Amino acid sequence: MKKPNDDLNDLGRFSEPALLIMISLADGPKHGYAMTEDIEQISGQRLGPGTLYGGITRLEARGWIEPLPSDDRRRPYKLTTAGHKVLKHRLASIKAMAKIATTRLADA
Repeated sequence: MKKPNDDLNDLGRFSEPALLIMISLADGPKHGYAMTEDIEQISGQRLGPGTLYGGITRLEARGWIEPLPSDDRRRPYKLTTAGHKVLKHRLASIKAMAKIATTRLADA
């Protein structure tokens, strides 16, 4: 059963940047520039500052990421326990869709 605010799809057009941000944070805390670089490396997409920080704001408001103490001007963020659960759920959903799509392609 889906819990309220438990799905990245609820973020509408912001769901893909949010997913990329959460994937970037899955291996540990990062500040904005490090997330931008990591996201570009893993996805080939470079998020602009407005998209990145808009996504960070939305994820933080839902309690899926949280800021850590600032080291000079940069503010690192980390995935929360709730964020980890949401990310795992979303990735499982994507995996299931990919499996169906692969089967359909093989049968075509």
